[in-house]
Amino acid sequence: MKSRTSVMISIVLAMLVASIDSTIMNTTMPIIAKELGRFDLYAWSFASYMIMSTILSPIAGRLSDLFGRKKVFASGILLFLAGSLLCGISANMVQLVIFRAVQGIGAGFMMPFPAIIAGDLFPIEKRGKIQALFTAMWGLSAVLAPLLGTFFVEYMTWRWIFFVNLPVCLIAFITLLPYKEKYEPKQASVDYVGAILFALGVTALLLVTIVAKNQVLYGLLGAALLVAFYFYEKKQVSPIVPLGMFKNKTISWININTFIGTVALFGASSFIPLFLQNVAGMSLFLSGVALLGTAIGWMCVAVPAGRWIIRYGYRSLLLIGNALLLLSGVMLVLLNPGHGFWYVFMTMIVQGLAFGLLSTVGLIGVQQLVGAHERGISTSFFMFCRNMGTAIGVTVMGALLTAGGSFMAGIHHLFLFGFIGSILALVTSFFIQNDTSTGHTTPAKSKIS
Repeated sequence: MKSRTSVMISIVLAMLVASIDSTIMNTTMPIIAKELGRFDLYAWSFASYMIMSTILSPIAGRLSDLFGRKKVFASGILLFLAGSLLCGISANMVQLVIFRAVQGIGAGFMMPFPAIIAGDLFPIEKRGKIQALFTAMWGLSAVLAPLLGTFFVEYMTWRWIFFVNLPVCLIAFITLLPYKEKYEPKQASVDYVGAILFALGVTALLLVTIVAKNQVLYGLLGAALLVAFYFYEKKQVSPIVPLGMFKNKTISWININTFIGTVALFGASSFIPLFLQNVAGMSLFLSGVALLGTAIGWMCVAVPAGRWIIRYGYRSLLLIGNALLLLSGVMLVLLNPGHGFWYVFMTMIVQGLAFGLLSTVGLIGVQQLVGAHERGISTSFFMFCRNMGTAIGVTVMGALLTAGGSFMAGIHHLFLFGFIGSILALVTSFFIQNDTSTGHTTPAKSKIS
């Protein structure tokens, strides 16, 4: 029990600092860029973190299958700590961009492990509660990030938005040490070539969402590298992404559904505050509070999700989740200047209910349908699909907003895109079956000390 409590403290703290750091710079970056110069690198201070954390999450999950959860997670904490320290002492914007990439590597190695370790520690009926706790951390970070950023900038220095991570990471590392891991890793050689092909291919695709020129070239390069990755992996004894995992059609369709659903509407929360501030005339604080509806809806369904899976199966719950996502899409399409805080808040609750079901049930599903030695990569690949979908969806929505002519026309176009995407997500959910061929052979609570 002490081992379980200790590791839970560690992963909650690690998740909190990583989630805060993904958003805290939104309010502080203009001031940082003014001091360090090179405003042309402004976007790259976000992009370097996002790219590295996205591409390394599935690789970290696979490494944890091969070498154990504790070693890889501990490495991520230390890398994030080092990156935070380096960001805090950056002398110019080039250094900040590079050190943010180091931070992103650490975040990529940390972020999958709350879900992976929860899959090792807790039986299925309790896992929804744990996922709800992790969701609460994201909700807390959404509130804390702008407050902390403003406080450090006004009363101290922006460098403390990075320095504050140091004691938290140290506590996370120390509380991880007593963890007595019972998962026995499947020792095998690391597929370095596969990892490099995967990383380069995904990086090229993500660059399409960032660069202003040559998007088609980057897209073709990314696609070509991922095709090469696919054929290379088919020949490997110990691939970085075991393709045999996707022979399970339920896993494949859950990942496809997750990707399409997040492309469609996961990025809506990035544009709701713009509507509330620019059209409804609300304050920055109130526009942020409206987004808490998502966290409320998410936690309401995440807590009982584990029990529901046992009773109803994956398919029914994912169908309901996609139906709720479609309903939130309808509500967003109908959004107009006459709608105020409460309409938006209720819409966010519906969307939170949708993504709470889709994320929690989908995550538990991909964990339960593989053996213990593939749970790390299965979990982290699911999260990778969600992150890629979010990156692509936000980019498309941003382009639609810019091309809309007027602000409300752009808002309408981007939410129409989300509505159409939610229809497609609902269609794909009908291909998900209640697969009972679980690789989870031993009750998780008997596996720990």
